[in-house]
Order: sequence, then C-alpha cells, then structure tokens
Amino acid sequence: MEKDETLEQTSEKTEAKKSAIPQELIDRINELSKKKKEGTLTEAEKEEQQELRKTYLAMFRENFRSHVEMLQVYDKDGNEVTPEKVKKIQRERGLRDN
Repeated sequence: MEKDETLEQTSEKTEAKKSAIPQELIDRINELSKKKKEGTLTEAEKEEQQELRKTYLAMFRENFRSHVEMLQVYDKDGNEVTPEKVKKIQRERGLRDN
C-alpha cells in the first residue's frame, strides 16, 4: 500500500510542477528588474521585460483560475456554499455531478 501512496504523491508533485510558472521565467524577470534599478537596462531589455511580465501574469491568472474552479466551499455547518458560477464551470468540465 505504501508504494501506491508514494506513486500518488509523486504524481501530485509532477502535476503541481506542470502548472507552476517556470523558474527560468521568474529568474529572468528578477534579473531585468535588478538591471533596471541599477540603470543599465537597454531598450531591447525593456521590451523583453514587458513581454515576460505579460507572460507571467497570463500564467499566474490561468493557474489561479484553475485552482479556484477546483474548490468546493462549505460553511461552518457543513453546507456547501460554492458560488453557482463555479459550480457551472465544474459541471461543464465534468468535475461535478449535481
């Protein structure tokens, strides 16, 4: 049974890495930010920085949306209070039967 649990945990970690923003993207954004603070950012690098930021924000929003759409919300009494909009999306994706 332990082997199955380990495989499941490994699978979950792999899925998390797939949806995560690549570290290389974050590193490059930080590198360009540092150059900007130092005043050594070229015009081409400014354009690259803007494109990288757009890419980062798009990936962040998609990841966030995906997480929110997977949630089910319950009040303190155990009643589900997931917003109807989220329930509808979950039904469309086959994540919800009701």
